[in-house]
Amino acid sequence: MGHKSQIMYVEFKPGDLHRGPAWITKVRQTKTGRGIYFKDKLLVRANGVRGNFIDEETGEEYWVSGVKKNGQDRHRWGGGPVEVDEDIRAEYEKLVGKAD
Repeated sequence: MGHKSQIMYVEFKPGDLHRGPAWITKVRQTKTGRGIYFKDKLLVRANGVRGNFIDEETGEEYWVSGVKKNGQDRHRWGGGPVEVDEDIRAEYEKLVGKAD
């Protein structure tokens, strides 16, 4: 039986910056629901303000949230491109109302 997967916004938070790489991607929840699998990483829930998930292996911080229909997924003080994974692009566009 697979774990729940969903399309999410994931942003790498290097230091105090809000301009790290960002993706619209499919993540899969861990069995306990306290973490997610993102690409080849296990991100676990973190306490604190700077990031809400931490790469279990490296300690790097990530912001993870649901996608917004208006496309404004970046933090209000951040910026930069957001990469949409090609394998979920059609599903994402349908989710945010951009599909035909």
